[in-house]
Amino acid sequence: MACGTTGIGRVPDPPTIVEEIVRVLNPKRDLEGKRILITAGPTVEAIDPVRFISNRSSGKMGYAIAENALSRGAEVVLVTGPVNIQPPIGAEVISVTTANEMYEAVMNNYQTCSGMIMMAAVADYRSETVEENKIKKTSDQMTIHLVKNHDIAAELGKVKGERILVGACAETENLLENATKKIQAKNFDLIMANDVTEEGAGFGVDTNIVQIVSKDGTITKLPLMSKRDVAERLVSTIVAIMPKQSI
Repeated sequence: MACGTTGIGRVPDPPTIVEEIVRVLNPKRDLEGKRILITAGPTVEAIDPVRFISNRSSGKMGYAIAENALSRGAEVVLVTGPVNIQPPIGAEVISVTTANEMYEAVMNNYQTCSGMIMMAAVADYRSETVEENKIKKTSDQMTIHLVKNHDIAAELGKVKGERILVGACAETENLLENATKKIQAKNFDLIMANDVTEEGAGFGVDTNIVQIVSKDGTITKLPLMSKRDVAERLVSTIVAIMPKQSI
């Protein structure tokens, strides 16, 4: 390799090698034949060319789940908002920016999937208009009119059929009450709920503290652990309730 960085024969980066070894050696192949649709990361809604509405999602939880599903033999479609992490090897990655783009990508792919895991933090609202030029500071107050984005999870809940649908909720209060309401409203089979005010469970960190709540009211409380370990527990829970025949 003349350039030293690309070309046939270049050794992959160490994290890539480790990821592939884990995938090959994983004794659990309980998702072979399954196609899993996963969303991750934030969405970004423009206000003008330099300003936008977004959130603190890093995508780490969704990417960890995608990595775990791949290691267990699944075919993974990862619809991701803007993040600063590398997607897992083998995933079909669809990069999006806005909630509308994520909606289109999800609705175009859900029909071929056995299960859907919705980990993205999708903006509930977007600016009604996007200014062509930067808004100038001309007064002490500025009003931005917001309109609702598509509720992707609710739309999937209407058409889920026999597919497994898993969601997430990040709350600052009334965690289980809000999680239970969301299960019912979105037609989820499971929801992964976490209180982002707890140390180690917030955005952008490598750990999480979650409760996995099922449609029948079963609650599994997990202590502080790495997001990879949370992903392992969540995916195992999904496998346990997933129909044996793939769609």
